[in-house]
Parts: sequence; C-alpha cells; structure tokens
Amino acid sequence: MDEKEPVDHEDPPTTDVWSTADQHAACRGLKVQPGESLHDTMKENEKYHVTSDQEKGVHIINIKAIEDIGYIQPDTLLLNSLGADQDSACKHGLCFRDGQRKVDYILAYTYKKSSGSRTPSRKSLHSNSLHMSRNSKDGHHLPGGTGDVEFAETEPKMDYHEDDKRFRREEYEGNLMETGLELEKDDETKMHGVGFVKIHAPWNVLCREAEFMKLKMPTKKVYHLNQNQGLMQKLGSVLQKITEPIQPKVASHRPHTVKHLSYPFSREKQHMFDMSDKESFFDSKTRSSIVYEILKRTTCTKAKYSMGITSLLANGVYSAAYPLHDGAFNCYVLSRFTFQLLCDEWASYGVFYKYQPVDLVRKYFGEKIALYFAWLGVYTQMLIPASIVGIIVFLYGCATVDEDIPSMEMCDQRNNLTMCPLCDKTCNYWKISSACATARASHLFDNPATVFFSVFMALWAATFMEHWKRRQMRLNYRWDLTGFEEEEDHPRAEYEAKVLQKSLKKERRCKETEKEKLTWRDRVPAYVTNMVSIVFMIGLTFAIVFGVIVYRVSTAAALAMSSNPSARANVRVTVTATAVIINLVVILILDEVYGCIARWLTQIEVPKTDKTFEERLIFKAFLLKFVNAYTPIFYVAFFKGRFVGRPGDYVYIFGSFRMEECAPGGCLMELCIQLSIIMLGKQLIQNNLFEIGIPKLKKLIRYLKSRRQTYMDHEEHMKRKQRYELDYDLEPFAGLTPEYMEMIIQFGFVTLFVASFPLAPLFALLNNIIEIRLDAKKFVTELRRPVAVRAKDIGIWYNILRGIGKLSVIINAFVISFTSDFIPRLVYLYMYSPDGTMHGFLNNTLAYFNVSDFKPGTAPNIDQDIGYPVEICRYKDYREAPWSENKYDITKEFWAVLAARLAFVIVFQNLVMFMSDFVDWIIPDIPKDISEQIHREKVLMVEVFLKEEQGKLQMLETWKEHHDKKKVENCNNQSPSRSRCNTGSTTSAYSHRVDV
Repeated sequence: MDEKEPVDHEDPPTTDVWSTADQHAACRGLKVQPGESLHDTMKENEKYHVTSDQEKGVHIINIKAIEDIGYIQPDTLLLNSLGADQDSACKHGLCFRDGQRKVDYILAYTYKKSSGSRTPSRKSLHSNSLHMSRNSKDGHHLPGGTGDVEFAETEPKMDYHEDDKRFRREEYEGNLMETGLELEKDDETKMHGVGFVKIHAPWNVLCREAEFMKLKMPTKKVYHLNQNQGLMQKLGSVLQKITEPIQPKVASHRPHTVKHLSYPFSREKQHMFDMSDKESFFDSKTRSSIVYEILKRTTCTKAKYSMGITSLLANGVYSAAYPLHDGAFNCYVLSRFTFQLLCDEWASYGVFYKYQPVDLVRKYFGEKIALYFAWLGVYTQMLIPASIVGIIVFLYGCATVDEDIPSMEMCDQRNNLTMCPLCDKTCNYWKISSACATARASHLFDNPATVFFSVFMALWAATFMEHWKRRQMRLNYRWDLTGFEEEEDHPRAEYEAKVLQKSLKKERRCKETEKEKLTWRDRVPAYVTNMVSIVFMIGLTFAIVFGVIVYRVSTAAALAMSSNPSARANVRVTVTATAVIINLVVILILDEVYGCIARWLTQIEVPKTDKTFEERLIFKAFLLKFVNAYTPIFYVAFFKGRFVGRPGDYVYIFGSFRMEECAPGGCLMELCIQLSIIMLGKQLIQNNLFEIGIPKLKKLIRYLKSRRQTYMDHEEHMKRKQRYELDYDLEPFAGLTPEYMEMIIQFGFVTLFVASFPLAPLFALLNNIIEIRLDAKKFVTELRRPVAVRAKDIGIWYNILRGIGKLSVIINAFVISFTSDFIPRLVYLYMYSPDGTMHGFLNNTLAYFNVSDFKPGTAPNIDQDIGYPVEICRYKDYREAPWSENKYDITKEFWAVLAARLAFVIVFQNLVMFMSDFVDWIIPDIPKDISEQIHREKVLMVEVFLKEEQGKLQMLETWKEHHDKKKVENCNNQSPSRSRCNTGSTTSAYSHRVDV
C-alpha cells in the first residue's frame, strides 16, 4: 500500500475573538476555515489526518463495531493523539490522549525489558507506530509505543512464553475492538516493564450492552413522592433539623420530593429516557461494569484458551484489569467530584459522627459494596441502644455489689472456712476469704439484671434483622432494584479449563462433540478432601485448646511450688491472663491459616460461577473461623469445672495433672475475662492494625521495588505517574468476604455470650465507629477500584446472622442456668433458706471432706500457712458429708438444682423464641410507603406506554388525513374521474381505520 504524505497543518487563523470550540480545534491541530463549521472541519481532517513527526507516537484505532439495528457505525478511522502537555485533564490519565474519550477500563501487562536498553527515542517509536498502524486492520495490532517496544525487545530473545502471551494479547485486543470498544496503548509509562491498554466504550456500545444487561435508567417521566402529612410531617421536619449537623454535606443525601421513573434501557425507546446530558447518562461505575461484561465474554482462542479476561489474568497474559479511580480530575472540567466528596465526607476520621453518604458510595462503587456499608451503618446504629442498656446493667451490678449477701459472706474474715488444695502435694489449704475480690467482681456481671439483658439482646437481634430488611427495601426502591433478578453468571475460568481438559481427554478416547460439564463424580475427590481437611482443622483447634488446658494445669502446679509468696498468692490470675493471651495469639494465626485453607478447598471443588464460589467459600471460612474463635470460650463456659471429681477421687490427665476447677464464685468471671480479651484483641489487632499495617507495608514494598527498577532509567524516573499507574500500585480488591466475616464474628461475641459480658455491645460500637471510616479509607485510597456489581441484598450473610441470632438464645440460656449461680441462688432462696434470705447460701454450696480420706501421696506436704492442723476442708459441690451413711454421694439438692436449670433452659428458650418470632411477624418486611410507591410506579409506567401508543396512533391518523386530503385535491383537478376518486378515497380511509 502506498504511504500517504503527512499533512502539514497550518496555524490557526488569527482573529480577534475565538470561540471555545475553535480554540480547542486549534489545539488539536485542526484548521477551521471562515464560514465553515467546526464539525465539518473535524470530519474532513479526521478522514485524512496522519500523524506528524513532531507529535507523540500514540494512536487510536476505532474498528467498525457490529451492526446494530437503528445505528450507523462510523468508518474505520486513524486518529492522532493529543500530547500529554496539551490538556491538563489528560495529564492524569483519566482520558485518551485526544482529551475527549474517557478511560473506562485498564488492562495491564508485564513484559521483559532488557536491562541494558533505554527507552527508544520518539522518532523511532513514531516510525514503528506508523508501520504498525498500516497493518493494524489485518493483524489487530494496536498502534502505540509500548507494544512495539515489547516486540522489538522480545524478538531477539526468542522467548517462547513472552511471544505466546503477546500473541494472545493481540488476538484478544483485536476481538475487543471488533465488539466496538476503542483501545489505546501507553508507550511512556513510568512503570518498569509494565504496559497499559486503555479501553473506552463509545455511546453505541454502551447503549447496546445496557439493553443486553437490562439496566434500569431514568426516564423523562418525573413524579412526586408521597410526603407525610400532619403530625408526622412536623415530627419529620423537627427530626431533620436536629440531625442536620450529623448529615453529610452531599446533595444526594438530602431528602428528595421527586423521582425519575426508571425502566430497562432500550435503544428503540431512547426518546423516553432523560438524555439531557449524555456524558453523565452512563456514570463511571456503569461504564466500567459494561466494559467488564464485554471483557468476560470476549474469548481468546489461541492455544485452546477459549475463556475471557479471568482466564488471561490467571495465566499471566495480563497482570491486572481494573477501572480507574476518578481522582481529583475529570476529562472535561476540574471540580469537586464524587471521589473528592467520598474522601471528605466518608473516608475521613473527622466525620466519624456523621451518617454515611450511602447513595454516593453506590454511585461510585456499585450496589454490592454500598449494601455492605449500609448494613454496617445499620448494625452500628442499632448497637447504640444495646450499649446503653449494657452500661445500665453493669452500673446496676456496681451499685448492688455491697448488698450481695453471698459475696459479703465470702469476704467476711469471721467465716473461717478452710478450702481443699487446688493441686496435689505442693498446693496448701487456703481460706475462702482470699477469693473475695473475684466474688465481688463476679457480681458485676452475675446479677438478676443479666437475665433481663439476655432477653433484651435476643429481642434486639430480631429487631435488628427486621430493621435491616426494611432498610434494604428502601434502598432497593431508591436504587431501582425492585424488579432486579440476578442472572446466571459467566462460568469461571477454572471451571472452563477443567471442562476443556475433560473434553480433550474424551476426544482421545472417542470422537464426540457433545458439550461436557463437570458432574458430582468429577468432584468426589475434592469433596472427600474438603471433608477430611475440615474435620482435621476442627480437630486441630480442639487439640490446641486442650494444649492450653495442659498449660494452665501445669503452670498452676509450678507456681504453687514457687518460693515467692506473691507468685503463690496470684496463681489463678497469672494462669488465666497468660492462657487467654496464648489463646488470642493462636486464634489470630489460625484465622489467617484457615482463610487460606478455605479458599484452597473451594478452588479444588471448581464451582461453576463466581456466586457459587463465594457462597461455598463463605460457608467453609465461617465454619472454621467460628470454631477457632469460640472454642476456648465454649470450654470455659460449659466444660471447665464440670469433670473435676472430688477430693480423694479427682480426674487426672496424663496421670498426674488434675482437671481445672472454677473459683468459688463460679466460672462466669473467668468467662468474662476470656471473652473480653479475645474480642478486644481481635478487634484491635486483626481488624484494625492488620487492615492498616499490611496494606501500607505491601504498598511500601511495591514502591521500593518500583523505585529500584526505575533507578537505572532517569528519563522514566522523572515522569509523573498517570492515574492508571498509581492505581496499579494499589492492592487488588479481594471481595467483601473478609469485611463481612469480621463483623459476623463480632456479632457472635455481642449476642452469643452477652450474659457474661454486658459491655460487649459498647466495645463493638466503639470499634465499628472506627471500622466504618477505616474500611472507607481503605476502599478509596488503598485498594484498586472494584467493578460495580448489582445486588439487591447481602446474600448468604443474612441467613448466617439469623442462625447466630437463634443460637444466641440457646447459648445464653445455658450460660445463665449452668455457668452462673442464678439458678442455685433461686433454688436456695425458695426451697432451702431457713429465713427466706440469701444468708447461708455460701455454706450450702460447699461440701465437707475429711483430709484423712486423701489418697496416699496426694495430701499437702505443709500446712504452716494456715497456722493450725486441718481435719476438715471444704470444696464446691453438692455431696454428702463424710460422717453420713452415704459419704461423698451426690445430694438431693444437686438433682433439684439440675432440674431447675433444665427447666429454665426450656422456658427461657421457648419464651424468647416466641417473642422474637412475634417481633418478626408484627414488623412488616416492606414499609407501607415503599409498597405504595412501587405500586404507583407500575401504574405510571403503564400510563406512559399507553400515552406513547396513543400518540403513535394519533400521528398515524393525522398523516393519513393529510395524505387523503392531498389525494382528493389531485382528484378534483381531474374532473372526468372525480366521482371514482372520491369513492376510492372513502374506501381507502375506511379500510385504514379498520386496520388500525
């Protein structure tokens, strides 16, 4: 093909006053002739314009897209690019170099760059790009320096893998251009050995894909929302004025009185939609989601790879694919855009007291992420009343601690009760008054108000779930998701690869062309591996808890033999504190390990779609992390002190270590310590420090690595990074599973064992206030912008929350009845108290033991700390005295207390379950006003279509009348055939009315 001569552009005409369009045309090198429109000039120049030697070697090819009904595609054009210093908006990498087209998506790839080579000169790049542009239509090559540099540098090395990746990229990018997308490569990146492909979706592609995806878009029809009247209106206005300081300064967060009627986009009905501003009709998150949909379904068939972008990413053909953060700039004007608003009004610790701009989050990140933050906001808001009630319960315990008779009896020095040793040989007898502090502290959490708080929290959980369902419906209505149904997603790349492998094996055996799919037989090895691995992981957790138990027992025995009096006096506190810290460290480590194992187990199952993959991953990760976090707490609550035995007949582990005993005040205080340290430790270390520290550390490592690589090339090092280069350095978005998981585990701490720790909601509230802003800052500044995903609910997490809420009722019932002394106190008060008070309760719960009945070698060796010889010691149990006929047997009071405990569990569980279901039934899932608005929208939509059809009929009749009138006039001009024309006209009009 003959080479065209470059066109030398003349300088713009010198006139006194230029229009803005003419100035911009002149900047692009276009000559606007007098009396000629800018559009005509641009059209003429774009047909014949060839890049000059002085301009950059970056070009754009607009391949003719697939023919669409009602749309005429432009011819294939070769457009030159605008220099980076010619448009301030384009300096930031948010647009193509022509300054007009937005960058909707970025594909990044790595290529080997010779260490001794330097960046080619602009002239050589330009000559290469011209040569490539002339052959781009045949080979689908993108003009631009990066791809050419890559080819020039890799060709002499004959690297097979690099060439294979390059060939796949060329084919894939060619297929993308055939779908109508416009691509541009960047040849002057600051990243060493990293190339970028910018993708822009033109208007016709956006319209076509929006129709395929059934995106609801606003129409021109606007209707007024129903407003409260009378007293409710006054209350609403007062509430709005009160909450004005805590509202974000975002226009979309203010109450609206009108709403656009939305309808699934259709190219045939474009006149119905509000296209007053085409540039903002499809916002950035919609554009990126449309491009991502094309990327997923566009195939690359070379080397038998028929999958889309997910497969190419998995095989290293591309290193990353992501939409861009908006940053502080836009392709058209520089102002305070969504990104900056999010930074100021959402991702800032200074606005922790304000509501979240959820609508703005949805506009930028999509519905799925916005629903997570909306749910987190509702959960945090609902923690406020729970925290207030928990503080009241705690203060009630503090106020009544001096009136608690059992703890007063324990602290009374006149009650010279000698307790049996806590271990064999080395432990001595001790006085019960030494446990005074533990007993007083236990009353802070073990008091009658705790039972009320357990019932309250069960009802709170049910109310929270109902409140969230109503809030979710309001968001669905506001975001036009009321009729949205999730369609079947594209198969995952791993699934397609497995199916391809299976079909290739079958082709070798027999030639069949039926489409293969994975059956349960193909997944049997994965299922077996999953089952064995999960059982092993749960067994490992139990083994670690058992190891901590051995540590506690052995450490208690070692400290009891210490020569330091203070160490012997604080054995219980030291053992409890160190054991809890060990449990916390193990939980934090195993959490990370179990998360990786759960992902690996899900991957070997090869789920077909991303939704199935996510649900299976959530189930496995939640199961393992739930067991890991709550097993130590379950041990203290329900197993510690239950299988101890009695003096003279203790239960031993490893033949020499006795099982642990609870303190005289019960194990509830130790359960409170265990729960508070694990909960606070996970929130402080895992949820906050890890989320802040690890991303920043990874970012620092990538920065140092990039700086070391670019140190040799001063020209690259001096460039300013573009937006897509900055985003490439950010951490990839890994999904919402970790975010939901930490909140669900916290929800378990707040509800499951709240009877032992009423301050749990308060600490959860304080954590979540920071967590919201921390997550927001992470999404805005630390992570690449995720692809917007439509969703109408939070998915499987809602079912997990309901399951935890139901389980919390049962666990709290058992904690109150078996772990605390609430039931034994009631039984003593109403059945065994001689005077109807709690006096004598402590003595009633302690059994007698004759020290002469110790087994040989288990009695204490010394007793000088007591100061007198001991014949009888006491221990906590309901057993007969040594002087009775059936000595050391279980008493009838034990069975009475056990029956009362079981009865309380049954009554409490059924009563609270009934109350929770009643709350669920009495509160409707859909607010009444939202239900009315949805019905009204349907009616209005029917009216719009009827009106449109009537307009079409009226237009048709008008045209027909005009046509008949002309025909009559023509007939009147021909007098011989006048009667016949009139007859024909009448007949024609009649037949037309019949057809209509």
